Amino acid sequence: MARDSVLGDPGQPVLVFDSGIGGLTVLREARVLMPERRFVYVADDGGFPYGAWPASALRARLLALFGELLQAHRPVLCIVACNTAFTLAGADLRAAFPDMAFVGTVPAIKPAAERTRSGLVSVLATPGTVHREYTRRLIQSYAGRCTVNLVGSSVLAGVAEAYVRGESLDEVQVRTEIQPCFVEQAGRCTDIVVLGCTHYPFLVNVFRRLAPWPVDWLDPAEAIARRARSLLPRQADALHPADDDEAVFTRGTPDFATRRLMNSFGLKIAAIERRALPESESVAAISAREAS
Repeated sequence: MARDSVLGDPGQPVLVFDSGIGGLTVLREARVLMPERRFVYVADDGGFPYGAWPASALRARLLALFGELLQAHRPVLCIVACNTAFTLAGADLRAAFPDMAFVGTVPAIKPAAERTRSGLVSVLATPGTVHREYTRRLIQSYAGRCTVNLVGSSVLAGVAEAYVRGESLDEVQVRTEIQPCFVEQAGRCTDIVVLGCTHYPFLVNVFRRLAPWPVDWLDPAEAIARRARSLLPRQADALHPADDDEAVFTRGTPDFATRRLMNSFGLKIAAIERRALPESESVAAISAREAS
């Protein structure tokens, strides 16, 4: 169950979690709204990309990982800045750790339905988020009067990771991935595309340039940060703590380009011990077993 408020020590950090570096888009907004808080950013690069994981294996990994993260960092609140993770395991995390407040990331279908003029909305996300029952329920609850087109991409999160590190971009590939978002129907056109993965805002200017017509690319990062802010007590004349914000990578020390990116966000790389987590190497075996 979601909470209305959170009490905690002002020195406790806010933990922002993602499968990779996409959650930096949420961290950026959260820092603006919570200048008095220290942040710990966790990138589960050891499990990236989540779209390749069977649901049972990913759920087990997330529960095991959060058990260790909560013990190690004692956050006042956790922002799960990953649609795939939260739509799958948000309820499980809240049940497993009832004393922790979790702010989740889900596709921004409700605001899209409220803003659209044409009634044609697309959701661009990972295949896991697109196929999740949670996403279907959001559509049924908030977008009954709209036509919602679900578009799953298995490559754009990785493309965004590479792009933000300074690697070259295959525009033909990106255009191919976003093309199904654009629908013409009875004289109407898609006018809103929901960015259903926190990696995608890093590519939004590319999306705009390659799109066949202008649309509103709906980024949920600010709304997620506002929700987190609403749960924590405000402090007058707050200043950011002297301690550096940290970045934790589950695979260990990241490469130079990623370290440089973290530094540009004011994050220092924290040391991490190796964990006995469900590993991505087991995905193929689990997939074969679940298919049988």
